Amino acid sequence: MQSSKFSTEESAGLPKPKDNLQQFDRGMAAQPEAAAQPGRLKEASLEGKSSHDTEIKRDHENDKLPCLSDGALWKDCFYAKVQQRCLSLQETKVKMILAQKAKEEKVKKREPCDLLTREWFSEVKVSLDSRIYLLDKLLPTLIPGMEYLLLEVERKNVLAQDEESTTFNPINFLGEYLKRHNPHYGIATKPTPYLRGMEMVTEELKAQVPGTAPERLARMKTEAKKQRKERERVEKMKSRMKEIRKEELAIQFKKWRVDVSGRIPLAMVQSALKSFPEFIPSTPIEVIEAISDRKLKIVNTLEKKVNIDEFKEYVYCFTENFSNDTFQQMLKHLCQCADDFQRAIKHDMWRQMFADLFLDCDYGKVGVLDRQKTLALLVEFYDKNPVVAKRGFCNPRQWPIIEPQEIELADLWGGLVDLKVCKEPSEKLVVSQTEVSEGVDDVSAVKSTDFEASGLDGGAIQSEESSFQENTETEKQTDSASADRQEEAFLGSTSAGYSPRRDGEPGPEKQVEKEEISLGREPDSETKREDYVSSAGEPGSEGQGSQEDNQTAETTSIISGPTPEATAMTSEDKAMADMDAPVAEVVKTTPTEKESVSGQPGSQLDQQTSSETRPPDEDLLQDQGPACSDRQDSPDEADQEFEVPWSGDFLTYDLNRRYGTKIPEDWKYANTKFPDLHPLMAGIQERWASPTRSAFNESCLNLPRFVHLMETFVGEDISLPTLKRLVAFIKEGYQQTEEEKMEQLQKVDHSSRLAQRKLLLEALFEKWDKNASGLLNLEEVNAVLSTFKEGMEEEALRNAKEHLCSRYPQLSRVEKLTPVAFQTFLELVASEFPGNEDEAIDNMVQFLTRRVKQSQTECLRGLARRRWLHSVQQAAETSRASMEPVYKAVFRAISQDAEAYGDNKKISAYIALLEENQLSPERGQLLLHYVACTTDDAPYVLNQTLYRDMKGVSFTAVEEGKPIYVSRVHLHGNIHFWNRDRPVVNTRGAFLVLPLHDAHWRVFGILGLDTLRDEFKETIFPTHEIRFYQGVSRAFSKAYHHICMLESLLQMTVTALEWLHSQAPNIHSVTAYLVEPGKDQTCGYALHKMITTYNAGQKEIHSSPVLLRKESLLRDYLFKCIDSSEVICTSVYGESHIAVPLRDLSGGALGLYDISTGHQKLPPQERKDLQKMLKMAQAACSEILKMSSEETEPTYVLEAEHTGRLRHAGILFHRFMLQDLRECIQKLGAEHFAEMRSYAEPPALLHNIVKAVLLLFRPDWKGSKQTENWSECILKLDDNLIQEIYCFDPTAASVRVESELLLDCITGVPRAAVWQLRSAPAEYLYHWVHTCLALAEITRSLDSNKAPSLAPFAPTQISSSLI
Repeated sequence: MQSSKFSTEESAGLPKPKDNLQQFDRGMAAQPEAAAQPGRLKEASLEGKSSHDTEIKRDHENDKLPCLSDGALWKDCFYAKVQQRCLSLQETKVKMILAQKAKEEKVKKREPCDLLTREWFSEVKVSLDSRIYLLDKLLPTLIPGMEYLLLEVERKNVLAQDEESTTFNPINFLGEYLKRHNPHYGIATKPTPYLRGMEMVTEELKAQVPGTAPERLARMKTEAKKQRKERERVEKMKSRMKEIRKEELAIQFKKWRVDVSGRIPLAMVQSALKSFPEFIPSTPIEVIEAISDRKLKIVNTLEKKVNIDEFKEYVYCFTENFSNDTFQQMLKHLCQCADDFQRAIKHDMWRQMFADLFLDCDYGKVGVLDRQKTLALLVEFYDKNPVVAKRGFCNPRQWPIIEPQEIELADLWGGLVDLKVCKEPSEKLVVSQTEVSEGVDDVSAVKSTDFEASGLDGGAIQSEESSFQENTETEKQTDSASADRQEEAFLGSTSAGYSPRRDGEPGPEKQVEKEEISLGREPDSETKREDYVSSAGEPGSEGQGSQEDNQTAETTSIISGPTPEATAMTSEDKAMADMDAPVAEVVKTTPTEKESVSGQPGSQLDQQTSSETRPPDEDLLQDQGPACSDRQDSPDEADQEFEVPWSGDFLTYDLNRRYGTKIPEDWKYANTKFPDLHPLMAGIQERWASPTRSAFNESCLNLPRFVHLMETFVGEDISLPTLKRLVAFIKEGYQQTEEEKMEQLQKVDHSSRLAQRKLLLEALFEKWDKNASGLLNLEEVNAVLSTFKEGMEEEALRNAKEHLCSRYPQLSRVEKLTPVAFQTFLELVASEFPGNEDEAIDNMVQFLTRRVKQSQTECLRGLARRRWLHSVQQAAETSRASMEPVYKAVFRAISQDAEAYGDNKKISAYIALLEENQLSPERGQLLLHYVACTTDDAPYVLNQTLYRDMKGVSFTAVEEGKPIYVSRVHLHGNIHFWNRDRPVVNTRGAFLVLPLHDAHWRVFGILGLDTLRDEFKETIFPTHEIRFYQGVSRAFSKAYHHICMLESLLQMTVTALEWLHSQAPNIHSVTAYLVEPGKDQTCGYALHKMITTYNAGQKEIHSSPVLLRKESLLRDYLFKCIDSSEVICTSVYGESHIAVPLRDLSGGALGLYDISTGHQKLPPQERKDLQKMLKMAQAACSEILKMSSEETEPTYVLEAEHTGRLRHAGILFHRFMLQDLRECIQKLGAEHFAEMRSYAEPPALLHNIVKAVLLLFRPDWKGSKQTENWSECILKLDDNLIQEIYCFDPTAASVRVESELLLDCITGVPRAAVWQLRSAPAEYLYHWVHTCLALAEITRSLDSNKAPSLAPFAPTQISSSLI
């Protein structure tokens, strides 16, 4: 057909498109010639028009339309040619004008204007018009005429008196000249300097006439000139400011740690820019425009780097519009980011050492180490170090090395334990001072005695608290400077390594203690220095004395320094060590397993440790000697810690991805036993949690968790030699027997097989569940399994079913199996068979896979439906505790299935939730509140209420807990129509009601669907659609309870943080983050900032976008906390932060608390209160998760917990605190109250605490001698009171708590004052009274129908505009 078309066009004589273009080009080429001949141009245009008409006529004759594409192409070419010609003409015109102006400028320079013309210029307004007329109309012609007249008179010598009279008439000559040079008809006279001056004066005069065009033009020119000058001035200032700012940015770049090529990662710079809005108190508009509106695109790699010029240009393009103050804040922020970057490089080297250590200690190559054995080694290493050296480490017996749940209740709540803890280091220090008494003066010995006694004196503790905040900042700087100088000395020495002894054992510690004598320093001055971790668990460990004595001792320690004899001795020892000590490496890198961590080229650790040697005793000397004598050096010396250039690689940045929890590859796809289940297994694995996240396990440590544990132990300011001693100690001390190796290997293998079994059985369940209903019939499964061994397994099936129903009592009623129950049932059946359980399960899976048949259509339909249902759960996980995205996802899944597999029928859907009927209780105890529906039904259904006495089958579905299907609505007679205007003929269709069940099969609402809006009269729901809608109801139930769980967690978090800020005012702020799925390739999840509370009482609820790892490289500690599910302590942007994970039931982190303590350390008592809060919050979190789990049941202790979900979450935190305090008080005996009974006149605070306890039980004792007389009060402190406290429920309806009486006793009492009493019973009773008051207040507010304290997190309802 195409060839015949072309042949027809050729026979008709039509030119081809190419010929048309060639003719057009020739015609355009002839245009310059035609421009000189207008007649020919007109003729050519007529010919072109005629030819065009001829073409249209021919097309019309052939019954064809003109070729629009060719015409459009012709027009495009024509317009392009014309536009090009116009531009060339315009350019020529501009050149002519510029040449004319240049010519005039040359004339002006050669012949300047006559200054006599300025006489015409005057500001007299009366003669302005006359002068303008003369200068504009007459004088330009008259003045040259007069000049020529005078020249002619002079030439003819008319004025000479001795000459004869001539016939020359000057009047006629002037008249002839004026006629010949009339400006309207003749050629103008060549302008003279005087005429040019007149023109200038004329223009100036015209500009003074108001309301005229010249005046407006002059004013515009003046304004334009002024603006141009202002613009030039601004541009000059901007250019200068740009140079200044780039110079300042260049200075900032030098503070960053560059690699060997002088570059830094671009991602780090972007992370600093991204975090700047959070760094300043109030974000200026220019910062929002630069960072947010410009949409800073974060690179997803650390390989891309920038040099100093690229750094200046990149940062300046975001900061060019910043004000000076904002820019200075940006410089300060970049400086802090540079410090954090420097610290990150140092910690990367440490993590590399710890990763190598893990691989060396993992003798069985199973990927885990024993946690308890590792903690025992840390305790041993900690105890072997002297007190001064301990200050660089975190106490391994305390939090955050161990969990708050692992701390004894008496240690967590009591005050007497602090004395027990602080005695031990004091005694050790006295022993150390006795050994070196020959080298210490008498003053130091006296102060050591004072220090020993300070642990038993309450006044010393008060003195410690008063000076705690004052000395914190100075001590932090001196500690950091000392540690950095130690590393400088270590790196600068040619023999700066630590060598173990020839037999492989470290050198004895006693030798180090003896060599401390040669330093001539005062240990007392060192012991006065506090540590972030030591002060938390060792209150009262500072020296006792006046402030002046402390300052004198510190000054003496700084000035004294080592004696010349000690210096000579030290130098000699170093020389002998260099000659005799063998060269050895502390961290061996021979195993092949370490190549992925430390075997990369350019490792800064390999460069620093390859040729270092030092006896073990000198390492301690270097750690302790210079640290005491050089405390007051400039902090700038710390910047010289890294003398070896940085390689530019973060070798342990992706440590969690490399060594995190992963599914073994040997059974991921290579298992050939179940080829039919491979697609389903792959889809399940994609929906599982990120492999980079590790779950907490109290018995073992994987590599990421081990590295984070070691990082927490060493802290921030430890020196490199000390770090190497630790690595060598752990490497030598971690030993495993063959039995332990086999046991550990069996545990890992068992965990791997359980994960494989879970994946396999879940894939089998999905294959059996063809329509994605999420349920299997128990009898159907039992019937299929009864043919597994030809009837021999009847007893095994019967026993397994009995055990299953005992574990899940609700299954005996519903006869349905969820995926978890299905897996449990098959495991129970396999356990009844003789032989290996794994082989029995594999055989059953093979058998069931063959028995369950599935067509290709059913397989594809099931995959699509599961993908839609997964989007509902994903919407809940990313909804930030809002139900609106979940409603949208549910209705979207229903509509997508109707379009794909439901003949594209129109379905109306709506969701109703059960609520308590408080408005009209006579119409039923419960009602159905319609909270969401499809768009077309919103005006009729949304926010409607269905009572039990109304028509309908919805309450029948709620009571029976089973779906109800009405195939013909118009024939049923018991259907309630919300749209009363609907005609009867439009009531034909199907109606389906599905009950919504929770994890324990309790109904909490319904999902309704109908086809009344469909055009077809006979529209029904097939079986496969009903099964899918059951899956939709289950997906919505999971999503709904996930939102409820988030609401409960946030409610509990607010309650916990309110308590924490009331107890620990030095905690500046706490930010709560939740984990949600993300598209970040580096970690697979994102963090959403939910709420921030401050110590002043403010709460800030965030709606900002999620936090991605690639955007927060300088705040990577948040993601490390989630990855390892461990506590992370670090310093970010100059502030101390503690990231604490909030774990789910499996030990994985579902959120975290980012606790900021500002620039100061927490006092010991506040650190204890923080541990209490974290323990209660984790316990409450676990209890909340049990509520939405089908495998566990929540426990109820208080009466108020039985009333509802929100009450349970609000009370839960204080309930666990009450339980702990009950246990502590129950263990009290007469000996614990002996000190309280010994007071004749007790402290007023102690008396008020006891009075508050008594008034809580007997409010009628107010003002009586039973509470006012101390001798009467102490009589009540007996076992009966302890038993009453243990059984007391402040939320019970029969209990009346008089809050005013109790508040009069304990209101306004500082938390530190209670701690200073040093009385465990007083501490317990104080917290118990406060907890009872809090629970009573929450119960009272809930009984009065008041909303929770965090109103924005109340259940949300979708609005009609979003349906």
